[in-house]
Amino acid sequence: MLGSYGGREFQTPHLDRFAHRSLRFEKHYAGSLPCIPARHDILCGALDFLWKPWGSIEIWEDSLTWYLRQAGITSMLISDHPHLFEVGGENYHTDFTAWEYQRGHESDPWRTRPDPSWIGAPLMGRKFVPYDNSRGYFRDVAAFPGPRTMAATAHWLDQNAGHHDHFFLFVDEFDPHEPFDTPEPYASLYDDSWQGPHLIWPPYTSEARGKGVLTERQGHQIRASYGAKLTMIDAWVGRVIEAVERNSLWDSTVVIVCTDHGHYLGEKDIWGKPAVPAYEPLGHIPLMIAWPGVSGGVVSALTTGVDIFATLAEIFGVQPEHRTHGKSLVPLIRGEKQSVREYALSGVWGREVHLVDGRHKYARAPADANAPLSMWSNRWSTMPIPHMPRLRLPRPDDRAFLDRMPGSKVPVIRQPFRQGDLLPYWAMGPFTGNHLYDLHSDPLEEENLAGSKAERELADWLRQALKGIEAPDDQLVRLGIT
Repeated sequence: MLGSYGGREFQTPHLDRFAHRSLRFEKHYAGSLPCIPARHDILCGALDFLWKPWGSIEIWEDSLTWYLRQAGITSMLISDHPHLFEVGGENYHTDFTAWEYQRGHESDPWRTRPDPSWIGAPLMGRKFVPYDNSRGYFRDVAAFPGPRTMAATAHWLDQNAGHHDHFFLFVDEFDPHEPFDTPEPYASLYDDSWQGPHLIWPPYTSEARGKGVLTERQGHQIRASYGAKLTMIDAWVGRVIEAVERNSLWDSTVVIVCTDHGHYLGEKDIWGKPAVPAYEPLGHIPLMIAWPGVSGGVVSALTTGVDIFATLAEIFGVQPEHRTHGKSLVPLIRGEKQSVREYALSGVWGREVHLVDGRHKYARAPADANAPLSMWSNRWSTMPIPHMPRLRLPRPDDRAFLDRMPGSKVPVIRQPFRQGDLLPYWAMGPFTGNHLYDLHSDPLEEENLAGSKAERELADWLRQALKGIEAPDDQLVRLGIT
């Protein structure tokens, strides 16, 4: 989508300008998915999608900010991300020196009733979400959560950057997440002929047009609404870049632009983030790093989310005590190495497990039923769904027992699941077998090479990779690669 990565559909001039002075990583892939698991990768440095679906920082690990606090380094969180302040994500902010939450995005229960002047927008199959109460209070573009987050970031830099010898500023901007809601002139920027309320809520489904969930015209409108939000937040990112320049920080400060995952906007007729393999639009994501004294350029090495944690840990000189899975990118940035990893693992708990080697992407599905599975956690939670408040993860039962996470002596509740048990969200969806794509010759992932000799080789590699990180043994059984 970004112009710096070849996108021409939507305008992102400020991020493109940042890319010009940065190292642009071409093969950066999401690890644990979706939102909160991806933040666990970055802030804790350990893949967790093989052990649990979604959740808080556990008692056997600490976040990067805990180690920074022990080292006397100032850290600041500025965010409009609701999941960081609800059950399942509620302790990622606690070890920051300070934090600021801009209210009102998507599932944030900011208001108890709507502004009566707000007429709403088509929900595309969804029921009530808290945004319905919040939206009417955004009177102009500066009042929307994303612009407020960027403005707060620029303000913090102006007020504080010169007062701390070292600082870690973590800006967790939720946009361009749905709802793809923007004021004019953005709302009509890419679809000025649309009549009626803009479609800001994408359906979460595959074969949406084929099933009649969306018409071709509606699909175009949703995609245009996404683009409008992307361009809007890009404009406000520009204010942060201006603050970096205004405070003369380029020569002393590392600036990283990354994301958690992509979003399907009609590719393969998939919309949202439904239960499907992590095709390129979802899993292949931007990473740009501006490093003092290093000119802009392209890095073709394979990287993933946990590598950002390892890089930050090296920058600040801290050493985590828990087991981590990342590789520092500093040798790549300094030109000392051409690669830091041979493969990356990716996935959603209970779904396909992906192995990417820079050329191939292998998505291994369950060999039969989606079992056995187990969840490992001492903080029992999963993603809340606002319109289903009674839906909660079943409590551990008499099948549960105490185990140990790799590298830890802390007892952890391990809850086995069997076929027929209620599983968290994405794990309940159907599967379409194994998928294998040669991304060099088939970047659109149209020719599935599953069943070939190459699959046998990659299946063996996946087995070795899972054993190498001491993944739960039931994952290997589930995938049929014991």
